[in-house]
Amino acid sequence: MATVRAERLVNLVLCLLSTRQYLTADRIRAIVPGYAGAPTDEAFFRTFERDKAELRDLGIPLETGRNSAFDATDGYRIARRDYELGDIDLEPDEAAAVALAVRLWDAPELTAAARGALLKLRAAGVDVDEHASSAVEPKVRTTEPAFAPLLAAVQSGRVVEFDYRRPSSPDAHRRTVEPWGVVSWRGRWYVVGHDRDRQAPRCFRLSRIQGEVKAVGRAGQVQRPPDIDLLSFVAGAAREAPPRTLARVWVADGRAQGARRQAKVVDRMELGGDWGDVVELDLRYPETAAGWLAGYGADVVVLEPDTLRKTIHEIHLDVVDQGKQPGAAS
Repeated sequence: MATVRAERLVNLVLCLLSTRQYLTADRIRAIVPGYAGAPTDEAFFRTFERDKAELRDLGIPLETGRNSAFDATDGYRIARRDYELGDIDLEPDEAAAVALAVRLWDAPELTAAARGALLKLRAAGVDVDEHASSAVEPKVRTTEPAFAPLLAAVQSGRVVEFDYRRPSSPDAHRRTVEPWGVVSWRGRWYVVGHDRDRQAPRCFRLSRIQGEVKAVGRAGQVQRPPDIDLLSFVAGAAREAPPRTLARVWVADGRAQGARRQAKVVDRMELGGDWGDVVELDLRYPETAAGWLAGYGADVVVLEPDTLRKTIHEIHLDVVDQGKQPGAAS
C-alpha cells in the first residue's frame, strides 16, 4: 500500500474512532488530512469509497447512521466496542515475543502526529474520546522499496536475488542471498544473510539495492542460524574502517563556504558559464557526504569519483520526483 494512502487510512480510522457522532462525508473531507487536496467532488468521493471498502476488507467495523431524525445524509463512525479486541491470555514465552516485536515495530515519534490529528478534530467541533489516541499507532516507517519483499522472504524462508551497488563502485551487481533477518541500525535498514556468491555471511544496506527484490525457490529452505546476532553482525560490519575517498569537486565562486572549509583548492575551472574552484575533499564516508554535497545544489558539482557523482545525481532526481507528486508544494 502506498505510504500516502496508508497515512490517509490511519487518519480516517483515528477520526471515526475518536468521535461519538456520525460524521458526514463532507465533514470528513474537511477534517481528515489527505482528502482536502482532492481536485473535484467526484475525485473525493471515489477516493472515499475506496477507503471505506479497504477498511471493511481489513475487518474494521464501519458504522453508517444519522445523529438525529433531522439529518439529511448518512454519516460514519467506528464503534470502539466492536473495534477493540477482547482480553488475550499469553504464555510467558509468547508475551516475551510480543514485547520484542513491539520494540522492533513501534514508531513512538509518530504519536505526536496522531495527537495532533485529534486536536484538529476537537477544533472542528467533533466530540472526541480522550482515550482513543492509543487505539491506532503507526508502525514501521521506511521508504525503502526493498523492505517489504525482503521481510516477506525472511518470514517465508525463501532465497532472494537483487542488484546491489557497493559504496566503492558505480555499478550494481546481481547477488543471491539466503536472508536471515532485516534490522535497523543507526537509522539505516540492513538485510543479513548468507551470500551464495561469496559463500559467507554478509549484510546489505537496503538503500543500495537497485530495482526489485525477487524471491526464488521454495518456501522454508532458508533457516537462520541459532547463534547469529543480527544487530551485532551489522554493527560489527559497519565499524570496519572504510577506505578513504578523495573527491574532486567544482565549487562556484563565492558559494558553498561550508564545503570550502574542508577542501584544498587545486585548480580553476569554468562550468556552465560560471567560474569556480576545483577542490579536493578527503572523505571517509562518501555516501554520507553525498547528501551534504547535494544540499548545495548547482553551486557544487562532483567531478570525481563516478560513484559519488552518480549518488548525488540520484538524490537530485529523487527531489525532482517528489516535487512532481500530487499535493507537493510548488
